[in-house]
Amino acid sequence: MMLKLFIRKLKRVLLLSASRGANMSEVRFDEEMEATKMVPGDVKKGQFAVTATKGEEPKRFIVELNHLTNPDFLSLLEQAKEEYGFQQEGVLAVPCRPEELQKILENRRKRRASTEW
Repeated sequence: MMLKLFIRKLKRVLLLSASRGANMSEVRFDEEMEATKMVPGDVKKGQFAVTATKGEEPKRFIVELNHLTNPDFLSLLEQAKEEYGFQQEGVLAVPCRPEELQKILENRRKRRASTEW
């Protein structure tokens, strides 16, 4: 599915560049911009990707939008703003160890499960 979409976009870019006489640097820039807008297939509607960047190896998580009301998660976003600013592209990076982010996400799920009874 993603490959078909990529090929279609590539054809369109090449046709447009040929018709307007664009040079290859413009084409590459357009392709890179399109690639940053693509959402990975494992990120469903109502979710977003987050990478915990501290520790030995960064780890990527898929997070549901309802975590945006979680005070612990909002604290991580504030730290990310202070450390990285608003210029991030692609996956949102948060300055914590993967284990910390996992704990925050699991605690939120446990609290939601206990209130649903």
